[in-house]
This record gives sequence, C-alpha cells and structure tokens, in this order.
Amino acid sequence: MEQEKLGWPLNRLESTKLHFSNDVNAPNPRTIDRQHSDMAQMKEKFAKLLLGEDMSGGGKGVSSALALSNAITNLAASAFGEQKKLEPMAPETKARWRKEIDWLLSVTDHIVEFVPSKQFSKDGIYMDIMVTRQRSDLHINIPGLRKLDAMLLECLENFKEQNEFYYTKSKDDDPRNDDKWWIPTPKVPPNGLSDATRKWLQKQKDSVNQVLKAAMAINAQVLSEMEIPESYIESLPKNGRASLGDSIYKSITDDYFDPDYFLSTMDLSSEHKILDLKNRIEASVVIWKRKMNAKDSKSSWSSGVSLEKREILEERAETILLLLKHRFPGLPQSSLDISKIQYNRDVGQAILESYSRVIESLAYTVLSKIEDVTYADNLARNQSNGERKIRLACDREELEKQNSAETPTSMTLLDFMGWSLDRGDTETNNDIKNDVYKEVNILPSKPPNVVTNKKISYIERLENLGGARSPTARH
Repeated sequence: MEQEKLGWPLNRLESTKLHFSNDVNAPNPRTIDRQHSDMAQMKEKFAKLLLGEDMSGGGKGVSSALALSNAITNLAASAFGEQKKLEPMAPETKARWRKEIDWLLSVTDHIVEFVPSKQFSKDGIYMDIMVTRQRSDLHINIPGLRKLDAMLLECLENFKEQNEFYYTKSKDDDPRNDDKWWIPTPKVPPNGLSDATRKWLQKQKDSVNQVLKAAMAINAQVLSEMEIPESYIESLPKNGRASLGDSIYKSITDDYFDPDYFLSTMDLSSEHKILDLKNRIEASVVIWKRKMNAKDSKSSWSSGVSLEKREILEERAETILLLLKHRFPGLPQSSLDISKIQYNRDVGQAILESYSRVIESLAYTVLSKIEDVTYADNLARNQSNGERKIRLACDREELEKQNSAETPTSMTLLDFMGWSLDRGDTETNNDIKNDVYKEVNILPSKPPNVVTNKKISYIERLENLGGARSPTARH
C-alpha cells in the first residue's frame, strides 16, 4: 500500500506528460525548461541584491544602490568584455544581456513620486488628488539609455556584411599594440579600403560618437547630483592651493588664462598623470564651493579670497575638467566619482550612473576599434602612394636616360644661341665657331674672367663683335 502511495505522484507525472504530448497546443518542453532556468537565475540574482552581496546573511553587505550598480557593471563586463573586434555580438550573449539588463532595470518601474492630478467622481465633481508615477529623472533617462544601448548593438550588427578588412593576432602588424599584444589587429587590402566602405565607416563612427557624447552627458549629470560623502570631504586639504600645488595654482590664477595652453604645459604622457591632475582639480573645486557656501566667517572653510575671484577659479577648473573628459573619454573614474558611487544610497541614481557608464564604455570601445581600422587604412594608402611615387620616379629616370642617349650630351655656344647651319657645311660650321670663339675671346672649355662696369649679355656682345667685323659698320 505504501509502495502505491510512493509511486502515485510519479505515475501521475507520467500521465500528465503523456497528455501534453498528445495535445497540439501544449507548450514546448524546451520552452518550459528555459523559463524555469530563467526563473532560477532571476531568483539567484535578486537574492544577491537583497543580501547586499553578503551571502552569509549577517548584514555586512553593501547597500542596495551599490549592489545594483555592481550587478550592472559585472553584467556588462561579462557581456562586452570579449568584444575585441568590429563584429556582431554572439546571439546567446546578446540575448543574455537584454534579458538580465531588463531584470535589473525593472527596479526603476517601482521608484515613484507623488504628482498632483484630478479625478472625476461619480457625482460629477473634479477632485484634486495625488497619484504616483515613475520618478522624473528615471522617466526621462531610462528610455534614452535603452535607445543608446540598441543603437550600439545595431552598429555592431552592421559589421556583419563587411568583407574588406579582417583581424589578425600578430602584434607585429601594428606597433601601437605592443603593450596590448592580445588585442587583434585589423588588416585592410594593400591599396586600402574602397571609397564606399570608407564613407560607410565614417558614418558608423559619427553614429557611435553621438552615442558616446549622450552617455557621457547623462553620466556626468547624475554624478553631479550625487551627494559628496563626508569621508571624502574630511580627506581634503584646507585650501585649493595645497590641493593643486604652487605651479598649477599659479597658472589657474593668472590674469590671462587659456585652458588649452594650460593643458599643453601639463605632463599628460600617462593615464596615471592625467588622473592625478583630474583628482587635484576636482578636490580644489569642492574646496572652493564649500568656502563659497560657508556662512559662518569663523568656519574652518572660510578664506580671505573674495567671492568673485573664487567663482572665477571654480569656472576655470571646471572648464579644465570638461576638456579632460572629452579628450580622454576612456579615463578611469576619479577619486571623487568612486567615493560618490560607493556611499550613494539613491537606487535610481545608482542605476542611471552604472547603466550610462557601461554604455559610455562600450561606445568608447567601438569607437576605438573603428579608429584602428581607419589607422590601418591610412597606413596602407600611404604605403601604396609611396610605392607609386617611387615607381613613377624610376620610370622618369629611365625615360630621361633614353632621351639623353638619343640627343647630344653637350651644347656649343651656337647651339645655345639657336643658330642652325646645314649639316653638309661641316667645315664652314667649324670655321665660324672658331672665329666666334676668337672674337669673343672665349675658350670652349674655360671662359675668361672679364671685369666690366656694365653687364653685357651674350647677345649684345656678339652683336657688337659682328658689327666690328662688318665693313659697312666701320664706315
């Protein structure tokens, strides 16, 4: 009897499978398995988020905002980390990215705010009520970021049909990849890309560049709205001069300030030095802003510098930061940005910042790959043009040699003057040439040094000599 009870669920399961197998409209078992697998993954992911990445459950995990930020960052790293070529993403990777990013972004659907509205009651009376809707910053930026995400994936998909360039793993093909030997190097035809492909590549570059600018703008806006942690403020020096250093402070406070010239005088030879300059300038901006907002004159943040001058210094420093961000879009996050992300408690801002940051990173990667192909194309075209010039120079030299072999190598004075004689009068020709040389007092091989007060051309001199020999001229 007990054996029947144990076997009854199994027998019922088998009968259920048999029933569904005979039903035409029954769901596909593979679809059911996939749904169960997706459900298990989603449970695991959100369990980690609720635990704050502390799987022990001891409450030592990070905040929900930081957990979501890390989840989006790690998902992007696993999806786009292997994107080293201009080619479409693998279908499985693209499907996983879209599925899991939808899971993480679904949190924003439940971040709401109260807004006034009107409701029409059954009695025909309008009432002012408060209703909930998605928070304004999320309502504006999440659809925009989704659009930028789709544009990038579509751009990568466009490279599916191209066949004019390919990739090789040899680091000797591109001297710029010595420090990143594992990155494939693009190869183009010997004469470079065709005009149509070159124009199409420029169009893709412009599109990706617009995505990069939009993502950078959203990320910068979100970071500027995040609160500055107290731990960062406590680590700052008391004044901006101590943060910048004497030389940088003197350059920024100069009466004539040119941000481009200022950057040209800085040592920006490495990523570490650029990031150090950015950290110094950001720290000085925070110091100056706090001093402008300090109302108590006895505050430790107060200073003797006038408010107008401090505003000018802050504006100059922010201009330098903007130039650095646009000149070096792939620069790592500064100390201030890392501190803001780490101590941020706003879940909506954490999602916006991380999502815009990974889109910015992917756009920069795609843009760099396009520039690598453009560089290889320019290199091939320059080599082709150089070989063509060398070939033309060789042909020209050979043609000149042939012409010199067919024509006399030396010219006499009579030939230079354009005097022509019949070929049969060879003796007369020689006598006239000798007479001319004697009268002009010139040897055919070496002309004499004649010093005169007036420069006389060869034509005038020969005319005068000819006139002296003529009997009519003497009379």
